[in-house]
Amino acid sequence: MAEVRSRFRAAYGAGARHLLLTAIAFAVTGWVALRLAGEPTAGAMLLWFVGAAIAHDLVLFPVYALADRALRAAVHPPAAGPSLVNHIRVPALAAGLLFLVYLPGILRQGGPTYRAATGQDQQPFLGRWLLASGVLFLASAVLYALRRLRAGRR
Repeated sequence: MAEVRSRFRAAYGAGARHLLLTAIAFAVTGWVALRLAGEPTAGAMLLWFVGAAIAHDLVLFPVYALADRALRAAVHPPAAGPSLVNHIRVPALAAGLLFLVYLPGILRQGGPTYRAATGQDQQPFLGRWLLASGVLFLASAVLYALRRLRAGRR
């Protein structure tokens, strides 16, 4: 049995669970694509998806790759203990994703539509995004401090 597994891994490049999960992901993606194909706005959705992929690859990726390079140049790794880089990267990524998801609300775009749909105002979006980002960075700083203390005791 172990020989079959090792031959499968050598031929496929990963384990059987990886193949199973990949097949499930493709099946779900195909099902969603078939469901969307019948929608009258499928062409517009495809255009938005392709546009988002192009905007990410040509605009966003170079920006955050440059920011990451600058971060790594500014933060020198300690001789012992955890590195500060990931404790900045993770909350920055989460804050950036929250910003992208809630961008229309933060910039107060579509206010009348939002008010008609929810009965609420878009006023608190910016403050709540700033608060959530601050909490993410604070939690990361506390975790970094705890990890540094633990590394110092060893």
